[in-house]
Amino acid sequence: MTSDNKVVSFEEVSKHNRKTDCWLIISGKVYDVTAFLDDHPGGDDVLVLATEKDATEDFEGVGHSQDAKDMLKDYYVGELDTNTLTRGYKYKSYSKTASSNQDSESSSTIKLTFLLPILSVILAYVLYYFSKKEV
Repeated sequence: MTSDNKVVSFEEVSKHNRKTDCWLIISGKVYDVTAFLDDHPGGDDVLVLATEKDATEDFEGVGHSQDAKDMLKDYYVGELDTNTLTRGYKYKSYSKTASSNQDSESSSTIKLTFLLPILSVILAYVLYYFSKKEV
């Protein structure tokens, strides 16, 4: 990040909404990710669709690595001027605590996704084994 914090209006950020000019708002900061579009593993369309809004939830929801988060500094433009947000627009601020809670929830979901089928197979085997024994 640069030492002079430029403040960017929501209107200005909203103008940069194309593959040839793409800015994102993540955690109250504005990033020009145009140069990264071709290299983004999820494709450039995902980033373009995240323009003209607060993309924090999109960014955090995917579970980007710390390296990806560190890369943001290379694309930093400035701070979002929250006074320029349209009426009814809520800027979503995510703390590390909220992020770690989300990580633990998704981790629990993943564990449950793998655990349930395994338990089902074990239960089926036990039932099969005991039904054969009684006959």
